[in-house]
Amino acid sequence: MDTMITEKNRNEKWRLLVVDDEEAARYGIRRALSVSDYDIAEAGSAEDARTIINSRAPDLMLLDVNLPGISGLELLSELAGAGDDKSPLVIMLTAYGSERMAVEAIKAGAYDFLSKPFEVDELRLVVKNALETIRLRRENQTLRKRIEIEGAQRGAILGNSEAMQRVRAMIEKVAETDATVLVRGESGTGKELVARELHERSSVRRRGAFVAVNCAALPSELIESELFGHEKGAFTGAAARRRGKFEQADGGTLFLDEIGDMSATVQAKLLRALEERRIERLGGSESIPVDVRIVSATHRPLEQDIEKGSFRADLFYRLQVVTVEIAPLRERREDIPALAETFARQAAERYGLPARTLAPSALRRLVEHDWPGNVRELRNAVERAMILAEGDEVTAKDLPEEIGGGASRAPKDESAPVADGTHLAVPFTSDFREDRREFERRYIARCLEESGGNVTRAAAVLGMHRQSLQHKLRELGLARRYVAVGSDEAQEDSDV
Repeated sequence: MDTMITEKNRNEKWRLLVVDDEEAARYGIRRALSVSDYDIAEAGSAEDARTIINSRAPDLMLLDVNLPGISGLELLSELAGAGDDKSPLVIMLTAYGSERMAVEAIKAGAYDFLSKPFEVDELRLVVKNALETIRLRRENQTLRKRIEIEGAQRGAILGNSEAMQRVRAMIEKVAETDATVLVRGESGTGKELVARELHERSSVRRRGAFVAVNCAALPSELIESELFGHEKGAFTGAAARRRGKFEQADGGTLFLDEIGDMSATVQAKLLRALEERRIERLGGSESIPVDVRIVSATHRPLEQDIEKGSFRADLFYRLQVVTVEIAPLRERREDIPALAETFARQAAERYGLPARTLAPSALRRLVEHDWPGNVRELRNAVERAMILAEGDEVTAKDLPEEIGGGASRAPKDESAPVADGTHLAVPFTSDFREDRREFERRYIARCLEESGGNVTRAAAVLGMHRQSLQHKLRELGLARRYVAVGSDEAQEDSDV
């Protein structure tokens, strides 16, 4: 029998439990299954079966319907009702097989049904199929867990702000194409994560490799060899032929981070590779075809670099067939609580820490901070706080001092009145979403009050686009109250 099915891994056997009040029946089943290296336990009653299930957690149980005391069907219903993922898969056995009994067993949660007397080959086949089902279920659970963890690590893709919804919508539209994509955003916003998402969502490219190159981290004399490879003897130290990143990413995606730091020589060679879809190794003459999707990223103002002559305009236009803009955290503060809680859970799993919640005081400080390092800085701050915190909560004092957690930091006046006479301090309830909405409403209202009700000026103070702030005002029910009546921009802001 296939070892992938009969073994959970190289060190563990499948654990089976045979529950039947007839010793001869248990012996026959054990002998029939002895050809496979199973770890088989036996029980003569439902009570004994419970004890074994609680102590050794069998993977599969062969359960007779007719048992003394509690019947097999009752035990099956009990296990199914517990909703425990660790409960064994069940194959029901009976000497009085009938269609009605089979239907009852399947409805109660049994995997399959065998009527006594059954053929040995039939028993082995049903057990084999059941174990294969268990293996596939566990693989799916592992895969879902990995996807969840990777989703947490892809913090820049999380968030329901308008800005992040636009990013996800753009990824959806572009992923299945081979268009070159330029990802723009400040340091720490997660540009590589967007590139990986584009790769993973392509049904064709995901079959190939995702290869990332940080152009700013490599000396100018090495980046050409890194990208295009080299032949033996191409330069001092080139002791053997080496495939470059273009060849490694053939059929997949090549991510060029910090593209603005690339030298003029390499820019020219990159442009040629993009146009011809062929490369030449350093020191070689062979023209090598490559099928690569290019995603590049930068935090630099490339248009200014073009004016200065440090970046090629033709390469820029070739790279930015599609542009994905990632907004900094200060322009999407509504995403911060969800990101922070995700990073807190991730830190607990990574470092084996207790599952701690973020106290309202900590969430308030996190939302108020401007995050010059963006998502990367937020993740680091939350991880540090999770490690240093004591008890079940992360409070403001556990955060780095520059964010507001230090004991020496003078607290802000969180009760400053705003236009409607309310205070910024939010009476936190058990409804997190509503608390966050109320905090946003009061925070933005205070900013608008300080800006004289002018939406444009308030947007500048908040670090948001004017249109984004207008959308947020409509969402929070503040649109009618804060119109810049009487200002130079009253007419312009009247569409709020």
